[in-house]
Amino acid sequence: MGTSYNKAPSIAVLYGGISQEREVSLKSGCVVAAALRPHFKVRLIDIKDPTLPCFLKREVILPMLHGTFGEDGTLQKQLETKGFFYAGSDSDASELCMDKARTKKRVQAAGLTVAPSILFDTEDLSVAATIAATKPLGDTLVVKPNDQGSSVGLFQGLDREAFQQLLPQLSAGRWIVEKHLFGREITVGILEGKALGLVEIVPEGGIYDFSHKYTKGLTRYEFPAAVAPEIATQIKQQAEIAFAACGCRDFARVDFILTEQDIYFLEINTLPGLTKTSLLPKSAACCHLTFSDLCYQLVLPVLRRFHAQHSR
Repeated sequence: MGTSYNKAPSIAVLYGGISQEREVSLKSGCVVAAALRPHFKVRLIDIKDPTLPCFLKREVILPMLHGTFGEDGTLQKQLETKGFFYAGSDSDASELCMDKARTKKRVQAAGLTVAPSILFDTEDLSVAATIAATKPLGDTLVVKPNDQGSSVGLFQGLDREAFQQLLPQLSAGRWIVEKHLFGREITVGILEGKALGLVEIVPEGGIYDFSHKYTKGLTRYEFPAAVAPEIATQIKQQAEIAFAACGCRDFARVDFILTEQDIYFLEINTLPGLTKTSLLPKSAACCHLTFSDLCYQLVLPVLRRFHAQHSR
């Protein structure tokens, strides 16, 4: 298991939250807390408002929140202001990676190929109208929110007519339109900057939306993915480059589309789900890490930071 902390502080697992992914977070928090309890004193704290509980003590924080007030940097800023040690990326990296458009620009500048896309706001649909009229991204499109995770609000395989019909139904905010890349969906976990194993996602019907992600049996997962060794090495290297370029810390998950022509970066998940159907545990399993091993590894970096500070 690695280093043992006999005088480790208690660990507060924050779960629940206020986003559309609350139910996923509740499941993640429960199983992670159970995995950590043989090693640490753990308490689960259900977050129901976008504020930190006033009763947090001298604890190390493991956020298991997703989406708004979880991965968007707001929670992290509050933890930093209060002086808490917490696992995962800091507020700047979290805020960046929650913004898919900004993240793509950052990793593209680091040399990765990204899925071609255009950002638009529902308050001004002129950009979307131009996309529909001129087809700069090709004949088939993917539409998704710019700042949500877990495939919330994902629409795939849209032709121009379907795209136009969808626009009035979109919730207010910024959305991304991507060129629909036909290839294999690959994801890879990252622990302390190092890539774990490759997982291939094979959804029934070809669309990996929220339902397919969290409903058992709707998606097949191949792990380790059957990818040529040299391609697997490239994907892992690119995942590590993306993680570093975005300033991520401790752990994350990076998603790609592998086509016959290239490897396309999609996005980074700074607080990936840890339910029974989640991808990070599958990626870790490729490296012979059990679920308990993985959960232990998630908190080791923050425990090191905590003890380094309190040993001075």
